[in-house]
Amino acid sequence: MRRFTWVALALVALTACTSDKKATPEQGEGPYLKGSGVLRVLAGSELADLQPILDAAAAATGVTVKLSTTGTLEGVETVVNGTAAQQYDAIWFASNRYLQLHPGAGDKIGTATKVATSPVVLGLRRSVAQQLGWTEHRPTWSEIAVAAGEHRFSYGMTNPASSNSGFSALVGIAAALAGTGAALTAEQIAPLTPRLRAFFAGQNLTAGSSGWLADAFLKQQQEGKPVDGLVNYESVILSLNASGKLAEPMTVVYPSDGVVSADYPLTLLNGVSEQTKNNYAAVADYLRRPSVQQEIMTKTLRRPGVPNVKLGEQFGPAGGGALPELPFPGKLEAANALIGAFGDSLRKPARTIYVLDVSGSMKGERIAGLKAALTGLTGADTSLAGQFTRFNGREQVLMIPFSTKPGQTRRFDVPEGDVQPTLEQIRAYAGGLAPGGDTAIYDALLAAYAQAAPLIAAEPDRFTSIVLLTDGERTVGADLAAFQARLPQLPKIPVFTILFGEGNVAEMQQVATLTGGRSFDARTGALPAAFKEIRGYQ
Repeated sequence: MRRFTWVALALVALTACTSDKKATPEQGEGPYLKGSGVLRVLAGSELADLQPILDAAAAATGVTVKLSTTGTLEGVETVVNGTAAQQYDAIWFASNRYLQLHPGAGDKIGTATKVATSPVVLGLRRSVAQQLGWTEHRPTWSEIAVAAGEHRFSYGMTNPASSNSGFSALVGIAAALAGTGAALTAEQIAPLTPRLRAFFAGQNLTAGSSGWLADAFLKQQQEGKPVDGLVNYESVILSLNASGKLAEPMTVVYPSDGVVSADYPLTLLNGVSEQTKNNYAAVADYLRRPSVQQEIMTKTLRRPGVPNVKLGEQFGPAGGGALPELPFPGKLEAANALIGAFGDSLRKPARTIYVLDVSGSMKGERIAGLKAALTGLTGADTSLAGQFTRFNGREQVLMIPFSTKPGQTRRFDVPEGDVQPTLEQIRAYAGGLAPGGDTAIYDALLAAYAQAAPLIAAEPDRFTSIVLLTDGERTVGADLAAFQARLPQLPKIPVFTILFGEGNVAEMQQVATLTGGRSFDARTGALPAAFKEIRGYQ
């Protein structure tokens, strides 16, 4: 068994670096490698579209791949602190580049097998791309930033602190604007701030995941109020075009100075058993076979991860031409400084309204969990993800507690510079929350909209969102039907609902859907984790 393991792993390592000359057994060119049991994989959420291919891999190899999804920073943190190895056999993120910047990360991971690639590019509605002249001319990122700053187009992009596509876009744009051809340093970020801020002035849609961003973009197109484009994986943009659901197809714009690409390395964690190594080798070998690579390309619109698999005609740039890779930061300090600068200085500032249930049922552990969640967002959470999910500089934070009726609204304006005094005020406010009374969910939600309306009129460029937390059902005041009747007259604000306690799951999911938000499940996990996850969408 040991001899088979290392032969198999050597084969995987070889195919990861050279062309895979083997065909499938159906083509008569050799048997599949075999394993048995389950390969537990911690993966990026966008890889869920590979499930049919993984099902076929299980039939061919005897290995069932069980995917558990996570966000970029959370996933990196679990690997670095060693908890990933306690629950999983392998990781499968869009890229390992950020992970590998962390000291000691190399000791946690073993063999990595590149499966596919997808560059982060700009997709624009065809008419907008034509107006900008980008159907015939490949602009630089600098030209794109200038046009965005002049509001000649708008776009959506994921939050770099939550999603690899957003982080890759931020890295690529910053590297291109720096223009040195070398890895970005922390010292270069401040001088780039005005040009980066101009680029982000065009961002009108944000999200914590690439998939949700694509869904939100599609919904806006169908409602006739679209943003003009997306900064996202090429595969996501091509998939939207292929869906036939867009009111207007997108043109993929490939910046002439380069991109940052995902390469989806299936990566074995160190310390696993010999059987797990066999299982990994079998799955990796299957995924890199040319026929499977062709299937991945056809079904997911990701580029092949091995040479000598012909690229489909739908992939650009038109007429061929180079698609160079822009340099990734060489030090963790630079990468983290870039993420931090995005939140505090570069992005459009946010306006976040928290509608918080403090009714009698919240006594005990539930109110303690709520206080811990809010306190974590003030910087008390020093984890990797916590560092970048705290309240940002320039953010407007409103708190509306409710029980029998909505309580008094408390507003906090976080400055761009010294954020700590304001964060301490929010922390003190959270510590003073006290439960008691009934549950007027929709009265409180309508109060949040009433508070938001004049603020949006005064500063329409802020990203405004509402977070609704309740552990029960409405007992007094307006009901869901009354809220729904009022909704057409209210500002367009997404409501992110948290499923918690005995709250009405169906109603909370309906509120999220009606408003263009999303629900987050905190019934089986810690409440602070749900609050952190929502931050990617604000």
